[in-house]
Amino acid sequence: MRDQTDAPSASRAGAGPDVAPAPSRGGAGARAGAGAGVSAGPVAVAGVRHSRPRALGEHRLWPRSFADRLTTPLPGLRAFARLAREGAFRPGPEGLRGIPDLPYAPAPLPAVPTGAVSVTWAGHASWILRIGGLTVLTDPVWSRRILGTPARMTPVGVRWEELPPVDAVVISHNHYDHLDAPTLKRLPRATPLFVPAGLARWCRRRGFTRVTELDWWESAELGGVRFEFVPAHHWSKRSLLDACRTLWGGWMLSAAASGAGATKKVYFAGDTGYGHWFGEIGRRHPGIDLALLPIGAYAPRWWLRDVHADPEEAVQACLDLGAIRMAPMHWGTFVLSSEPVMEPLERVQAAWTRTGLPREHLWDLPVGASRAL
Repeated sequence: MRDQTDAPSASRAGAGPDVAPAPSRGGAGARAGAGAGVSAGPVAVAGVRHSRPRALGEHRLWPRSFADRLTTPLPGLRAFARLAREGAFRPGPEGLRGIPDLPYAPAPLPAVPTGAVSVTWAGHASWILRIGGLTVLTDPVWSRRILGTPARMTPVGVRWEELPPVDAVVISHNHYDHLDAPTLKRLPRATPLFVPAGLARWCRRRGFTRVTELDWWESAELGGVRFEFVPAHHWSKRSLLDACRTLWGGWMLSAAASGAGATKKVYFAGDTGYGHWFGEIGRRHPGIDLALLPIGAYAPRWWLRDVHADPEEAVQACLDLGAIRMAPMHWGTFVLSSEPVMEPLERVQAAWTRTGLPREHLWDLPVGASRAL
């Protein structure tokens, strides 16, 4: 997300993401996989064409910038001036009164039978995903606070000491609330990391030895699970001078099939605005079992529309994907924007009801809770 945590700029404190006038959703960003190191020829899988898996841990060369993948321009001085003038960085006192009502129900991790899929929400965009016999962490942030934000509103849902051995980590992009160096430091340096193009150098400088960086629509395989990096409507930045130097996106995890119809697919969106990529992801990956989609950090809308989906857009994204189930995330943990803290949950529940889809297919979990396919 273009969170206020991206960079230490005071003008963005608390506002989070990027924003700018919303141009067309196509443009240069539609050139998926246009960067260096694009996979070789496609291979047909279940009637859909996929790139051949890349070798794990490749050292690759990338363009200096991925700005051509942006689906909207980054905001200019006028937008920052308006944000500062409006002062819409945090919810008002009324919006913060909902903090005691934020759902938090930590529980022991359930046993996962062979061939099953289980997800546990640790908070924000951090999930403990068990699929194909692997335990995978998504955007792990176990820190109490991140740069530029108040401390967590809800504690981490699973204590670090209670985690099973971590087989892999996926990172969606390099913003501080998704790429947390203190949390990664807790991992063994031989832990396989799957990261966006351009981010392996950052990881290797910190001692990680098994880092696989991918472009959009590229994949790699570990232990019978396929990890494919897919596009998102977002951006990247970690310091004042590195905007869009690394790529951003989501991850499609697929368990190796053990028989006809046995493949399980979980889509982790990372951080993204609403746009055309969801339909394309759904076309390339029919039959998604579960979509982990962001629903928070969306106000003020003029500032965040292009990089953070609101709850109604997240539900529409689930429909575009053709996913059977949706699990909301990216809300109720850090104060990143100005909407009332309980509003994302209330709005996503109402939007889901309006679709007429089965209520049990909306996995609106409390922080710390689990659900299994």
